[in-house]
Amino acid sequence: MSDIKTKIVTWNDKDRGIGEIVHTRAGKHLESALLNAYRVIDPSLQALPRDVWENEKRKFSFIARGNFPSEYFEQQAVITQNISSSLDFATYLSKTYAAYAAGLASGLMKEKGWNEKNSDELMLSLMKSVFSDASVVMFNYFQVLNAKADEERAVVEAERLAVAEEQNAVVNALADSLKRLAQGDLTARIAVPFNGRYQQIKDDFNAAIDSLREAMNAIAATTSGLRAGSDEIAAASDDLSRRTEQQAASLEETAAALDEITATVKRSANGAQQASTAASGATVDAAKSGDVMNEAVSAMGEIEQSSKQITNIIGVIDEIAFQTNLLALNAGVEAARAGEAGRGFAVVAQEVRALAQRSADAAKEIKGLIASSTAQVERGVKLVGDTGKALTGIVGKITEIDALVSEIAQSSQEQATGLNQVNTAVNQMDQVTQQNAAMVEEATAAASNLKSEAGELERLVARFETGNAPVAPRLEAAVPGRHAPARNPVAQSQARVAAFARPGVAASTAAKAWEEF
Repeated sequence: MSDIKTKIVTWNDKDRGIGEIVHTRAGKHLESALLNAYRVIDPSLQALPRDVWENEKRKFSFIARGNFPSEYFEQQAVITQNISSSLDFATYLSKTYAAYAAGLASGLMKEKGWNEKNSDELMLSLMKSVFSDASVVMFNYFQVLNAKADEERAVVEAERLAVAEEQNAVVNALADSLKRLAQGDLTARIAVPFNGRYQQIKDDFNAAIDSLREAMNAIAATTSGLRAGSDEIAAASDDLSRRTEQQAASLEETAAALDEITATVKRSANGAQQASTAASGATVDAAKSGDVMNEAVSAMGEIEQSSKQITNIIGVIDEIAFQTNLLALNAGVEAARAGEAGRGFAVVAQEVRALAQRSADAAKEIKGLIASSTAQVERGVKLVGDTGKALTGIVGKITEIDALVSEIAQSSQEQATGLNQVNTAVNQMDQVTQQNAAMVEEATAAASNLKSEAGELERLVARFETGNAPVAPRLEAAVPGRHAPARNPVAQSQARVAAFARPGVAASTAAKAWEEF
């Protein structure tokens, strides 16, 4: 306060005289200027409180006359303290104090005699008063701010010291637990009580330690199981490697046997195809034989008809002979009646009768021969008909045989194609099995590496102290079950080929074998 008092001093007599005029004229407008200024703080303000008005009026009498006693500085300090609780420094100067100064200047210019020669001196005196007061206000504002800052700094420093003390305790506890943790002690929980926000750090650290310890216990147990499992995997990989090698050898033999089977089935398919061709030719020949037999039956029928016609003709000849014999007999009777004159005619009649008798005998013999021939022809017709029926049945059977042989040929061809595909698949399986064998060897090597790494991991995990009894490692891995080796498919394939080649009683066995195949 002593600094501002040395800067703001009482005016000389001349300035105080001018200030008296300003006080008289501008003082008339002091209340309205103050009301506008205070409305920045409270827009609903209708009138100044009495004590505020009295204090402001007394202050204006000081600054307008250039009189700055200690009372003024003390009063202004109180006013500034009250205003600073409601407004910040910038708002007070730019709005409240500006309205206050503008109201005073405007009131001064409204007064009578403003246009006198000393108007500049009056305005300068008012501005000098106002800015002197503003300087005191600014000084007081800074004093208030400095006091608040000192209080805040003291509070902050106290808080800082308390926080630093708490932080030191927290850091020391954390450092001790972290040191134990770095040494592998997973039981290094923080037991020191923490205050306030640091309690969450303690809880989080202890929770992390607990989680890490649980995880390490689980890792230890898992590592033990992993080591045992790696031992089992290594043993199983060795066994699988041996089995894969055996399987690869068996598949190689199977592929060779399938090649032989495929060649055999191809030959069978070719033979069935040739048999189908021969059966088709036999069917055509049988059909032709049937046609020839039908023509023979027709010819025999015509012969039978011709025999019947000849029989009829012979009958006619027999009747003619009989009539001729009667005529000759009549002629002889008439010749006898004629006596000597008819003797020659009687001889002729006798000859004619003898000729008719021979004709009748010949016709009778021919008729008997024709009857016998007709019976033989009928028997031949019957035999030819039976032969035709038999040939028709034979043609039907040959046609069925042809169809069956064609189906057999087609089935043999399909079997040959299927076996060829099976042969290709087996060759591919052979290649895949060879690749699997190589992969199994790699897996065996990887299992061996896994076993070594599991042992190393178990050793590393054993360095940590978890507070629990160490997990006892499994000393020996479970030996995988030894299965009986699979039957060699080569022997089965060879048995099927042999059964397929044997006729007769082995046919059902071969069919069953191929069905299984």
